[in-house]
Amino acid sequence: MNTHEKNYTKGTLARRKAHVEESIARYLAELEETDRAETRPATPRIAHLTERLASLRGRLGELEAIGRQLEASPDEQISLTDRDARAMATGSDHRGVVGYNVQAAVDTRHHIVVANAVTNRGHDRSHLLEMATVAQAETGAAEMIALADRGYYEGEQIRACVEAGIIPMVPKPNTSPAQARGFLGKAMFVHEPQTDTYRCPAGQQLQKRFARV
Repeated sequence: MNTHEKNYTKGTLARRKAHVEESIARYLAELEETDRAETRPATPRIAHLTERLASLRGRLGELEAIGRQLEASPDEQISLTDRDARAMATGSDHRGVVGYNVQAAVDTRHHIVVANAVTNRGHDRSHLLEMATVAQAETGAAEMIALADRGYYEGEQIRACVEAGIIPMVPKPNTSPAQARGFLGKAMFVHEPQTDTYRCPAGQQLQKRFARV
């Protein structure tokens, strides 16, 4: 199973090495203190501390070996369980997911998967054109409507689909933090083309002041 514990980047490697080195320093200090306090032959406590130090030094050696592998990795990331799996950021988990992002396009008439792809990108924004063009080629459709969820909404991808003769139908996500902060969202304001003004939820008219890109 792919887990975060078996996935390494330079950042995670540095944190894990620092944790092991801190533990080694703590055990060394404890061993020295125990050794000074006891004049008798080695006690079980000293034997236990010595064993733990040996284990930690072995773990540090393993991490240093992983560091050398990271230096040789093109994307500076290694997964020990599945070499091809990668850590991908997701909205549901701040740590992301170690695995793959599977893409699929389905013919809505026959409900058959006509195109698929496996990537290591944790988002879908950059896959709309790729999947739509493959699906169009597989179905032989001269004109095609590409239905996708809001995770695929990206301006350049939508424009590229239109230029390729594909009609994209993708809901626009609400990326404004206004409503979460207690303000009114943009969708609550109604445009009135006759006067080129917006009517706010309170019924007031908002005059146009300036335009910006």
